[in-house]
Formats: sequence, structure tokens, C-alpha cells
Amino acid sequence: MSVEGSGASGGAVAGFSEEKEALVLKSWAIMKKDSANLGLRFFLKIFEIAPSAKELFPFLRNSDAPLETNPKLKTHAVSVFIMTCEAAAQLRKAGKITVRETTLKRLGGTHVKYGVADGHFEVTRFALLETIKEALPADMWSPEMKNAWGEAYDQLVAAIKQEMKPSA
Repeated sequence: MSVEGSGASGGAVAGFSEEKEALVLKSWAIMKKDSANLGLRFFLKIFEIAPSAKELFPFLRNSDAPLETNPKLKTHAVSVFIMTCEAAAQLRKAGKITVRETTLKRLGGTHVKYGVADGHFEVTRFALLETIKEALPADMWSPEMKNAWGEAYDQLVAAIKQEMKPSA
């Protein structure tokens, strides 16, 4: 991930404290080892909460393969989970979302193309936090941890939404 990306305004990121950064870094270090499994669990949780979200993914629309074994879903889920966690881990150091600007533009365009709305981002936020909660040792999950990850996710979504412009 590059630090050349645009992202949420610097003022908003300034609230991402050293304490929040430490919580994100410590938990990501634990989760990184199992990111393939966690990425899939993250997306399965999204579809459990909002089954209709499957329609947003062209590779799932006409697939008879079970979600758990769908290779395209697994690849997509892992890349999204890793990108989200890496962006969160770099947020304070970089002072902004560190996903490349070209990637943000592509993500924005793709999200518009497939009709992603605010409610979808909310479901994804909830699923991400639940996945992280389940992945960490019980004594590590706290309101502060939830808040740190929630804020980092919100920063990434803000950066993607800035690029969500309908094609001309």
C-alpha cells in the first residue's frame, strides 16, 4: 500500500491517537497470520447479516458453489480484509488513508457501478468489528479496541466515498 493516496481530511485523522494506533497494530499483528480465514469469515458474516448483498457481486450471482468454497469470493474477501487492516495500521503514521489514489478511484467507481449504498457500508462495518472481536483473545477486545477499528474503517470508507462518482 502506498502513502501517495488521497484520503480523509488530515483533521479527521488527527483524532486517531497513539493509543488507537497501538490497539490496531497489536491486534492486526495477531490477525495477520490468519488473514485468509478471517477474510472469508468477514464476508460470510456480511452475507449472514444481509443476504441480498450477494447480488452486489457479479461472480456470486450465477454461482452454485457454496460461499465457503467459492474461490473468487475467498480471493476477494482476503484482499479486502488485508487492505482494510493494512490501511488501519498505517492511518496514524501516514496521517491519511494509505490506499493508492488509483485504487481508491477504482474502488469508488466499482462501488457506484454495483449500487453500493451507505447501508452496505454499515453492514460491512458491523461484520468487520464482529470478525475482529471473534479473532482476538477475549481479554484483548474492549470498547477502546472496537472504537479504534471503527474509526479506522470510517476513515477508509470516507476515502472511498470521495471517489464514488457516477461515470459520465
